[in-house]
Amino acid sequence: MSVAAAATPQRGTRSLLFVPGNRADMLAKATRYPAHAFIPDLEDSVPEAEKDRALDEVVRALPDLASTGRLVIPRLNSLGTGRFDAELEALAGPHTAAISVGKIRSAQEIRRVDLLLARLEAGQKLKFRIGIVAWIETAAALASVTEICRASDRIRWVAFGAEDLTADMGVPRDAGGLELPLLQHARATVAIAARAIGAIAADTPFVRFKDSDGLIEECRRSRHLGFKAKFAIHPSQVEAINRVFGPTDAELAHARRVIAAWESAASEGRGAISLDGEMVDVPVVSRARAILAEADPEPGRS
Repeated sequence: MSVAAAATPQRGTRSLLFVPGNRADMLAKATRYPAHAFIPDLEDSVPEAEKDRALDEVVRALPDLASTGRLVIPRLNSLGTGRFDAELEALAGPHTAAISVGKIRSAQEIRRVDLLLARLEAGQKLKFRIGIVAWIETAAALASVTEICRASDRIRWVAFGAEDLTADMGVPRDAGGLELPLLQHARATVAIAARAIGAIAADTPFVRFKDSDGLIEECRRSRHLGFKAKFAIHPSQVEAINRVFGPTDAELAHARRVIAAWESAASEGRGAISLDGEMVDVPVVSRARAILAEADPEPGRS
């Protein structure tokens, strides 16, 4: 896969693995894991005193990460930190598929990032447009999510951040193991906004990385709300994320039967039909085709 081709979100991009930008050893090891995208992180996982060195490490790591054919999406420090512009200038280039923009509060911030990227692309004569991952993780962003998502056609992922949102709202992350209604509402809102612009809804990291059952349950809930991907903070989470967000063998088999029955009926001039006692019409067929489209190649293959 060419570098330019890697800049376009791949069908079935389910797992996005955070890698601390100040850890050269972890950046080098990241390619061993079956993540669909790498997120070299300059923000939350990097102590303030390490941020300058982390930027240098990530710049050095970009070519090797991109050479795998998978997406490389650095997470920059947020716009209000005073670090964003310099990091963007250092990282916007032929190996970067998209830029992760955190703690967004308004559509104006996205428009500013769009303008900065356009200038950098023109200066480097890039043959593709760098995308944006827009993080919805504040109350202000959630209240303006539709406007934010429409602020730039570079937005290819809309990411939900539960940790920052609950901190902003002053509420606990969960209530005795039960998901807060606030998070259910926020997830549904983000998923709908992403779908409306043709972007991928990517769910918040699951921070209890040793709790595999909890991860799988949260993945299932998110998928049922319309999310297509999830961030991983540990390599051990990647396989489960890929599995849960992908179609099951049973789903694929049923989808193939739906398509076969529909095409057979169409050849006979019939419209809506039934299969296993259920009506099959255009929306059902569309959903079946979408399920089949999710059966993507392994990471690193075009």
